[in-house]
Amino acid sequence: MSNLAYEPTDDAGELAQREISALQALRPIPRISIQAFCDTDGVANPIERAAEDRRMAKAHVKVHMGGIATAMEFYQTAPTPNLIMLESRSEPKQLLEQLAQLSEHCDPSTKVVVIGHYNDVGLYRELIRNGISEYVIAPVSMADIVSVVSTIFVDPEAEPIGRSIAFVGAKGGVGSSTVAHNVAWAVSSLFKSEVVVADLDLAFGTANINFDQDPAQGIAEAVFSPERIDEVYLDRLLAQCAEHLSLLAAPSTLERVYDFDSDAFSQIIDTAQRTAPILVLDVPHIWSGWSKTTLMKADEVVITATPELANLRNTKNLMDMLKRLRPNDPSPKLIINQAGVPKRPEITAQDFAEPLGITPMAVIPFEPQLFGNASNNGRMLGEMDTKSPVVATINEIAHVLTGRSEIKVKKRAGLGNILGKLKRGK
Repeated sequence: MSNLAYEPTDDAGELAQREISALQALRPIPRISIQAFCDTDGVANPIERAAEDRRMAKAHVKVHMGGIATAMEFYQTAPTPNLIMLESRSEPKQLLEQLAQLSEHCDPSTKVVVIGHYNDVGLYRELIRNGISEYVIAPVSMADIVSVVSTIFVDPEAEPIGRSIAFVGAKGGVGSSTVAHNVAWAVSSLFKSEVVVADLDLAFGTANINFDQDPAQGIAEAVFSPERIDEVYLDRLLAQCAEHLSLLAAPSTLERVYDFDSDAFSQIIDTAQRTAPILVLDVPHIWSGWSKTTLMKADEVVITATPELANLRNTKNLMDMLKRLRPNDPSPKLIINQAGVPKRPEITAQDFAEPLGITPMAVIPFEPQLFGNASNNGRMLGEMDTKSPVVATINEIAHVLTGRSEIKVKKRAGLGNILGKLKRGK
């Protein structure tokens, strides 16, 4: 028996969160062409949203209105793409007849996904038997679309790819690189997990100093020879910093001018993600085509800021831009660094976070002696003082960014706290 499959939706906020969670588990879609033919805006809109998702960045997507009839007319004179998505409100028998007619104009290698409005097991089996790749029942979400495409074109036997975490400073000198390097070291030492750090500041990068390394080769060789990049070549460029930590070092020289295309680092990042479960990207405080692309495509973005007005403005601008560029991903995470500098007027962590609408992942106090000694000795904070509260905070950040714990919301001191103390006093 056939019946229309529409059901009432959940709360919009919960639905959006579920979509984001579902998308986090998906791999990027390869470079394919997709054409969709839709009868309704309810299906066309999620496909258009999916086309803008960073996981679909390599795919070329075109949406047409008009359903199967328009597709038949279109492909009489045009070649078929890698994937055709068809929405149809036709009953099962009519739908099968229409698809049989369309098949006469389709290349045998073209995959077809049908989005129908009838929840019919018999229809599903018949469609699969006739070579349809998938039958999806409307309504569909943007996550459904990306998931279906991923199921068809991403090899389920493929090696898992690592998670990329991009660290960027809201302003120069806020300590983003130092935080990135120490979090990477913490992940590698706490969880015995392989971590690769890529220093993307080719002119002034500090990772080689912080890790006390002086490799002859590094990221410059990869970015200037993209045709050579594969896992074997990349492995030769990596410097071993610790048992589970490798570094793709920046040359930190001014012999060259480092002007790059927007996708200059994409191949390096893709290859590095196949070599380690965690890839830490140390992104310099610049706004260019390649830095924008790198932040947009990263699995996670961490902004480090100091509690000052210019930092707040820059953080707000970064947050707003990244939310537009990454509408289907969690908001960037915030670390407030160098809090409590003596005699410096500061914005409190609460006042800093309020206009951003987020809770800081961590507030790191100003500890010049600890950080200075670590930097001057080419050591990580955890190697200098394992019992330091700053090291404990870095370890908490490592847990959050690897999904082992969530950001802890600290309760505000106020009337509730005072009443609690009075009760305990009794």
